[in-house]
Amino acid sequence: MWADIELAVITGLRARLPGVRVADELPDRLEEHLPLVWVQVAGGGDDQVTDTATVDVQAFAATRAATWALAGQARTAMHALTATHVPTQAAVIDDVATVQRPALVPYGNPAALRRAVATYTVATRARAAT
Repeated sequence: MWADIELAVITGLRARLPGVRVADELPDRLEEHLPLVWVQVAGGGDDQVTDTATVDVQAFAATRAATWALAGQARTAMHALTATHVPTQAAVIDDVATVQRPALVPYGNPAALRRAVATYTVATRARAAT
């Protein structure tokens, strides 16, 4: 059975980013819910053993400096997921690699928030039953 990689990443980031909302959907009035990290699986594939997903991680904060800081924290947290077990998914995250480092991307509300987008590959496999 394949893991829900999006949920596995969200669970792992929530534990590593205290005080930050980590979600798979953006709330209404986003600027009232900062700081926020948005996680979305954007594709991937498998070799019948390892499921490798492309995951976009978007960091939202009130200022440019805060966005850069949050994006850096999210990047560190993403890499900390390497070689971890996700009990809720019965999965192991074998590896996390940066495809595209965080970069500021306009969001359309520059008076209230900024956004940085990064892309990672996340390789998982089912954990053997014990």
